[in-house]
Amino acid sequence: MELTAGNTAVVVDSTADFPEAPSRFPNWRVVPLYVRFGDESYRDYVELGPAEFYARLRTAAELPTTSQPTPQDFLAVYEDLAGFERIYSLHIASRLSGTFGSARIAAEEIGGGRIRMVDTETASAAIAMLGLAVQRRLEAGTTDDELDKLIDRYKQEHGLLFTVDTLEFLAKGGRIGRARAMAGQLLKIKPILTIEDGEVVPVKRVRGNQKAMQEFVRELTGETSDSPGLRVGIAHADAPARAEALRKMVRSERPQAEIEIVTTLGAVVGTHAGPGTVGFFWFSDP
Repeated sequence: MELTAGNTAVVVDSTADFPEAPSRFPNWRVVPLYVRFGDESYRDYVELGPAEFYARLRTAAELPTTSQPTPQDFLAVYEDLAGFERIYSLHIASRLSGTFGSARIAAEEIGGGRIRMVDTETASAAIAMLGLAVQRRLEAGTTDDELDKLIDRYKQEHGLLFTVDTLEFLAKGGRIGRARAMAGQLLKIKPILTIEDGEVVPVKRVRGNQKAMQEFVRELTGETSDSPGLRVGIAHADAPARAEALRKMVRSERPQAEIEIVTTLGAVVGTHAGPGTVGFFWFSDP
């Protein structure tokens, strides 16, 4: 079966930090996660946008909590896509969230093998950029086999680095993974982190934002070559100046690369990463 943008839908969850996807691509849908301040629950991006979230976070007496969509949330979206013969459902790492599990329950209820579930093993702009790579192939015409090969290569070959102002948010949200070893040692130390096999993993400790940027440069230039096929995504948590510095660095070091996304982490990812977080993702896809 040939898959096209006319017969194949792409579903992501709101941790892809790509809220404009459905307005850009008629075959895309975003299923929101939930963020809760005390007794008040909000759908990520739908009822609580990033600007309002970070403003509220600064004055909150307690850190917010997050929860995954229900299987019914996914079922409603899958049923809304009944006109599509195939659905690719791409989600945040199953080790970071129960979102993939909720989506899988809904997909099994639909049955028939129409929905292809993908645990991206990552988060934020990295999910969106896999979706964009899938979309490029759909627009040209593709097959399940070609998309399976793309997804396998993406998991093997992509790069992801980010730094946080404090590990407090990752620790309190239970998403700290192997980076726990760095907790309590920070003060002016900046942890450089990545996500491997769906777990937050420490890469290096540096002192200050300038050294963190130098480490970003070292990794990008060591792991990539300058070509139009190099695709980059940048994400930040209420840190636009840091995101702009990162964008300028990529432009300087890899002028041929395409920066596909510069996005603000939404309320759910922002709850766990914390304000000041900045990071980038790269993947070669000529």
